[in-house]
Amino acid sequence: MLVDFHSHTNESDGTLGPAELAAVMRARGVEIFAITDHDSLGAYPKLGVAAGTAKIVSGIEINTTYRGNEVHILGFGFPLDAPEMVSAVAANLEHRERRAERMLEGLARAGINLDLASVRAEAGHAHSALGRPHIARALIRAGYVADVETAFRTLLRSGKPGYVPSSYMLPHEAVRIVAQSGGVAVLAHPGRLKDESIIDELVNAGLGGIEVFYPTHNANQIAHFRCLAANNGLVMTAGSDFHDIRYNPRGVGMDVERADIAPFLELVHI
Repeated sequence: MLVDFHSHTNESDGTLGPAELAAVMRARGVEIFAITDHDSLGAYPKLGVAAGTAKIVSGIEINTTYRGNEVHILGFGFPLDAPEMVSAVAANLEHRERRAERMLEGLARAGINLDLASVRAEAGHAHSALGRPHIARALIRAGYVADVETAFRTLLRSGKPGYVPSSYMLPHEAVRIVAQSGGVAVLAHPGRLKDESIIDELVNAGLGGIEVFYPTHNANQIAHFRCLAANNGLVMTAGSDFHDIRYNPRGVGMDVERADIAPFLELVHI
């Protein structure tokens, strides 16, 4: 079956509006999906009827940092107005704003002048979750670089003038917030972790699932994370991590066996 429990809109660092993304999901034949914008729930009120008959699960991707790792925690199946989640989103949005300001200060010291308004213009509106992709697009629009890859490689990566390390909440805290909000906490793209020992800690903190099926996971990784899920009582999820068709040419949707994700669907009442 075609599902997608990891996708992004222009409420964070994707380029499609919520209704546009939902229409793409519908056109692809995705049966069940979640929008998991970074530190934002703004997409859900804007979906309209574009999803057609697809079932929609509430979702979010919470950015966290721990021991040199940027760890992303997906949350699913919680009420959108859950107080704990609303507070966490507000805190991370504030962090994103301050980090963007510091990035612009670093660029200015290198003779590259952008203001926060130009970055916000790339994000779409005042409540978008600001990130490096928005700064990269502002650099392109101002004529400093030709494309996003060049912006990151020359200006926005570690050691470059516009780089500022993130200092979000700990992943353990994000797991707790998702659980307190009535949702299921899932570790996103575990194949990108620098240190897998973090997973044991997160399981002890209440982690409920792991994103086993992910575009860049190879067969060995899928088998490994499948075993890890079974050994730790974690549900398995699948997500495309779609942001933009230019950078995600395979598009939305993950084709998986229903039996593999049935425990997750049960937890989110589908």
